[in-house]
Amino acid sequence: MMSEKVVRIAGAAGAWGDSSLATAQLLMDGNLDYIVYEALAEVTMAILTRLKMKNPDMGYAYDFINPILKRNLKEIRRQGIRVVTNAGGINPQAAADALRAIAEEQGIDLKVSVVEGDNLMPQLETLRAADVREMAHDTPLPQRVLAMNAYLGAFPIAKALDNGADVVITGRVVDSALMLGPLIHEFGWQPNELDKLAQGSLAGHLLECGPQSTGGLMTDWEDVESWVNIGYPIAECETDGSFVLTKAKGTDGLVNTASVTEQILYEIGNPREYILPDVVCDFADVQLTEIGENRVKVEGAKGYAPPENYKACTLELDGYRMTFLLMVTGRDAAKKAQRVAESLIARMRRVFPLLGWDDFRKTSIEIIGAEHQFGPHSQAQGSREVVMKLSAHHDKKEALGFFAREIPSSALSMAQSLIGGGGGLPRPMPLIRVHSMLVPREHVTMLLDGEVFEGERVEGTQPSAQNSQQTTDHSQLSTDVREVSLLDVAYGRSGDKGDICNVGIVARRPELMPILRDQLTADVVKDYLSHLVDGEVTRYELPGLNAFNFVMTEALDGGGTSSLRFDPLGKGMAQILLECKISVPKELL
Repeated sequence: MMSEKVVRIAGAAGAWGDSSLATAQLLMDGNLDYIVYEALAEVTMAILTRLKMKNPDMGYAYDFINPILKRNLKEIRRQGIRVVTNAGGINPQAAADALRAIAEEQGIDLKVSVVEGDNLMPQLETLRAADVREMAHDTPLPQRVLAMNAYLGAFPIAKALDNGADVVITGRVVDSALMLGPLIHEFGWQPNELDKLAQGSLAGHLLECGPQSTGGLMTDWEDVESWVNIGYPIAECETDGSFVLTKAKGTDGLVNTASVTEQILYEIGNPREYILPDVVCDFADVQLTEIGENRVKVEGAKGYAPPENYKACTLELDGYRMTFLLMVTGRDAAKKAQRVAESLIARMRRVFPLLGWDDFRKTSIEIIGAEHQFGPHSQAQGSREVVMKLSAHHDKKEALGFFAREIPSSALSMAQSLIGGGGGLPRPMPLIRVHSMLVPREHVTMLLDGEVFEGERVEGTQPSAQNSQQTTDHSQLSTDVREVSLLDVAYGRSGDKGDICNVGIVARRPELMPILRDQLTADVVKDYLSHLVDGEVTRYELPGLNAFNFVMTEALDGGGTSSLRFDPLGKGMAQILLECKISVPKELL
């Protein structure tokens, strides 16, 4: 019999920069056990690394400490809510010290615990000697490493809560560990209870991006009546791992199977092998049930033994980059903008050798408003108002600085109607390349409040490498078909992991799955997105969600902090693919 105990965990942030209003909203709900703040992404780690280089007391996501926790700390403690956050970034001790100072100033008795051990810079040469390799390309550690952080798991967080911590601040952990840790603590889950750990990780996956699971970023955005006071997500978790996803009472937004399915598909690879440090998850057969208004029950995740290696986010300094925008108006605006951009680059290439500088490492021109991201599928050739985006990568900061000072001359020497945005000249910024390395567990020592935390190793079965594709029987369908956009029969969401982009596509009705299975193959997706995707496309099926996940390598021009694209994270990739045409039998429309 299932326990009556229910643990309610709220996700108050999906990234550094998320709304500062979420915490007060969730406190109004009045019935929470935990609030978690997810602060870190690969891009964020690069930003925090630069901040710490300037000031050794920084390197953490300070907004979460002050003003968010500072403003709400008294009410959080009054309600007995515990907090878990990875806002510690690359300097969790500094974040903890800042919060302790705030608590003392406000006269609040607060126990703050710190989970560390993710920083692998002290072991850098040892890891180089051990020949740790990059996950996707099997390349060795780069030479100019700025930071290297392992993605830790949930068990040290659980132990901190066992020890009575009111707030747990971590460095780099997997996002879902922020939620899994409290569940391990509350329900006493053991490392070998892998299905429960997989379900708890799925709850974390649905909370970690804040309101993306409660009506934010939905394909069918018009179904969401309002985003003004969008509700932040709450998972109501039971001891068997099943949970109900909902949102704060009296708020805007929407929780239904579509919002939840899109978030499950966000930033995953093989859905039968979603690898985390505590468990390898199989989400392919997850079942969703709408059990009430804005209430979706989630169950069916499976778990397998955790991997032998930790994933480590490794940052490399690789020169400098610069991006600037100019608005261009008038007839043939796109052609005009393209010529201006090409002329500016050519002007620099004429002058750089005279100044002793090499050529650009790379340049990127995108004409926003001309559907540049749609490539050959663009339908906006006649636009009379566009924005020219030009990005450049160079080894020398001074070369890009010279380029920046030359940009205003284009308004005098090139086309009419070149309009700047009023933000002044662009500034060259470090180009930081992200590498995902595989690090054997013996090289990672987890610390809880300065003491070594020994994680328990679990042996068990591994997920099969299957990527099963069901067969399709069309014998009962008519040959009377209509050509429609994929958007008419499906919805989707795209996400990124370095230079890999995934696009999850969900059939609007189960009976449409055979049509998608036959027509939306990996080859079709690769051909349609060939102007953006240089690598391979692999298709995975999620029968439980009536969905497919397409994983595309070399799809983001390097991704994150190293891409020169206007959309380095592939946020628009699903929307582009949803304009692909497919043929559907009339009776299914």
